[in-house]
Amino acid sequence: MRSDTSSSPARRLRRLAERRSRRRPAIVAASLAVGLLATAGVTGGLPVSSAQAVSANQAEAPFNDFALVSYSLPVEPAMIAGSAEASDVVTAAREALATAEGALDAAETVQADIAAAGVDLGATDAGVATDELSQATERLERGTDAQHTIFLPGLTEDVVDLVDPVDARVTELRAALDAAIAEKARLEAEAAEKARLEAEAAAASEAAAAAARTPAAPAAPNPVYATGGTAGDNSPAGAQASARAMLPEYGWGDDQFACLVSLWNKESGWNYQAYNRSSGATGIPQALPGSKMASAGGDWQTNAATQVRWGLGYIAGRYGSPCGAWSHSQSVGWY
Repeated sequence: MRSDTSSSPARRLRRLAERRSRRRPAIVAASLAVGLLATAGVTGGLPVSSAQAVSANQAEAPFNDFALVSYSLPVEPAMIAGSAEASDVVTAAREALATAEGALDAAETVQADIAAAGVDLGATDAGVATDELSQATERLERGTDAQHTIFLPGLTEDVVDLVDPVDARVTELRAALDAAIAEKARLEAEAAEKARLEAEAAAASEAAAAAARTPAAPAAPNPVYATGGTAGDNSPAGAQASARAMLPEYGWGDDQFACLVSLWNKESGWNYQAYNRSSGATGIPQALPGSKMASAGGDWQTNAATQVRWGLGYIAGRYGSPCGAWSHSQSVGWY
């Protein structure tokens, strides 16, 4: 970004004031020297005869009668102050001063902008050398103020020649600064985009991990009910009828019956003689060992209703309800 250029006039006035304060003694001394030289030139250029005549006249009439001595200095092939040519020279000098001030302001501004931007220009960032231009500008200002038109063309040329390299250096630095700012913005945009993509990937990974940790919802029970039997017999239909009649004893409604049928369809198919050779689980509820069912009745091996009663008690104590047992079985494969 560029610094506020509204301070340029203030900097220019400050610089002018500093220069004038430094050169004021030099201007006074130069004026005195010019006066002394003019006096010496007039008196020193009198012919000897004229000087003797003056002395004689002074001796004869020191105060009452004296003659003025006149002498004309030769006009050098230089510009006469107030002439049109001298005016053009002064105008050119002032234009050169304005151009130099603009170049110095631009150099100060670009260096301030580089510092404010906080970017690294590498070897390019070596500043702007303005000492020679500043000194030449001061000399031209002194010549312009003193109306030394004979020296102004050379001083003006010096300033003009020194402005060009300063302007070129400012242009170089400004281009390097603009490029560095654009590169910084590009890198920041890339970093922001990378951070956004990483955040999205992390969120997706976390969602996948959370989904893996959450057990799948159990399938809704949709059992196939057994038919062809009555309550009290050992057929699957009879065992289911016995179980349905026992649900109210545990405080369960008929809504739990579908879960129970689905659960024991999966475990034993409601076969009171079912036996798992690998684990030793026995009967409709697949008790392990089967002898546990003796707590519900001594006829546990031959009576489906006894096995059902033991199984309902086990479910109530372990899972709270047939649907609770069914959900667990769906999640881990057993209950």
